[in-house]
Amino acid sequence: MNRGGIISGTLGPMDSRTLLAVDVGLKAGMAVYNHDGRLVAYRSRNFGSADRLRRGVRAILSGRSGVAHLITEGGGPLAEIWSKEADRQGIGVTRIHAEAWRKLLLLPREQKSGEKARESADALARRIINWSNAPKPTSLRHDAAEAIAVGLYGVLEIGWLPRLPKEVSR
Repeated sequence: MNRGGIISGTLGPMDSRTLLAVDVGLKAGMAVYNHDGRLVAYRSRNFGSADRLRRGVRAILSGRSGVAHLITEGGGPLAEIWSKEADRQGIGVTRIHAEAWRKLLLLPREQKSGEKARESADALARRIINWSNAPKPTSLRHDAAEAIAVGLYGVLEIGWLPRLPKEVSR
């Protein structure tokens, strides 16, 4: 079953250079970008508890030597779970706050409120999905949409994309 780029509940295809973007939370959004800066998979997952998150993160990152970089939006103890496991596995980590990607990818009027920013992130994520030729979502949760935006910010920051694609920008 393929929902929103996710194949059978996994994160889908990863090659030797992928970026994993995570909107941190017990309900987490995740997005995978390949080395050419395009989105290849995305999903939302409800871990339910910090213990299940810890086990889930280990499973997501272990055996996936293709993850070259992890970028997370959010802080606190749940972000630490992602960072510690990535460090343990030798994966580079960048932690950001929502304001970082919003400032780069959204117009000022789209950042006036949290609700408006979430709506704008959804529209942005759909443009990224189209530009990347990633599978279309049947539904797109806000945490997955934000992970997609965080991932685009990440591939720009680490230089996998030289500039924001015109098909994605406004």
